[in-house]
Amino acid sequence: MASSYASTAIFLTLALLIVHMEAKAIDEMSPSFYATSCPKLFPTVKPIVESTIKKEARMGASLLRLFYHDCFVNGCDASLLLDDAPNFIGEKNIPPNKNSTRGYEVIDEIKSAVEKMCPGIVSCADIIAIVARDSVSILGGPSWGVQLGRRDARATNAIVTNISLPLPKANLKELVLRFRGIALKRRDLVALVGAHTLGEAQCHSFRERIYNESNMNKELAQKRRLKCPRSKGSGDANLAPIDAQTPLVFDNSYYKNLVQNKGLLHSDQQLFSGGKTDPIVRTYSEDQEAFFNDFASAMIKMGSVNPLIGPAGEIRLNCRRINPII
Repeated sequence: MASSYASTAIFLTLALLIVHMEAKAIDEMSPSFYATSCPKLFPTVKPIVESTIKKEARMGASLLRLFYHDCFVNGCDASLLLDDAPNFIGEKNIPPNKNSTRGYEVIDEIKSAVEKMCPGIVSCADIIAIVARDSVSILGGPSWGVQLGRRDARATNAIVTNISLPLPKANLKELVLRFRGIALKRRDLVALVGAHTLGEAQCHSFRERIYNESNMNKELAQKRRLKCPRSKGSGDANLAPIDAQTPLVFDNSYYKNLVQNKGLLHSDQQLFSGGKTDPIVRTYSEDQEAFFNDFASAMIKMGSVNPLIGPAGEIRLNCRRINPII
């Protein structure tokens, strides 16, 4: 019990600090940050994202997910993109990123194109944020003015990676705590998890739910069991759409599924399971515009979590490596 109180206190302290830093970041960041220094940034990024999604629609969800997994660990600083190196441990191979996050090559391609046009100007952290916005809008979701001006981290944090990212088996209390740890409220939580209207999940992340949980739609559970055997280690990486209705379209079907007990992950259904987030889920299930508005607002808030701005960090020339000290 004591350790639980200690963890809560740590998250609340971090949240208060982040609220202060978020306010400062919003003052110093702007959607027009590169208007003069790299005026063709947006027209350079979006066609590459469009081409990528045209080749593989699922990649849109993966690119959006990179933004979440970056921002939840020490803020939106592109630390996620750094490769392991001698005497350097990155975040890519730390659970829950290992064999899970993808799309790094797309970021590389975009960074290369941007560097040719505006060398040493645009951070990898800002590229992740722009790509997330473009992925959502291309797949039918809302757009928003991405706050820009972040710089890139010169370090990673494996320990924070392990404890900060929400897990598929998390209950509602744990989800609220993780989001509160980066100064996001319940409504932000419900809106942001709506990104699960896109993408797929691996069998190992939902096996327990489809075999053991009573608040799972029986027909959907039976369908998912066909490609997700009960035995651990068998078919663990087999994929299933998180939103069985429209997995390649950014819409409010995810919330409609929750109301019908069709959440694939345990953490999904926790948002509609008799708790304080039920009314928000129901609102989004009935009003897509409300979801879109809140999602865009929450993405801006998450994007302002503890960014490196001003003289902090660096502008990486290669998103996978820290710039050499000259």
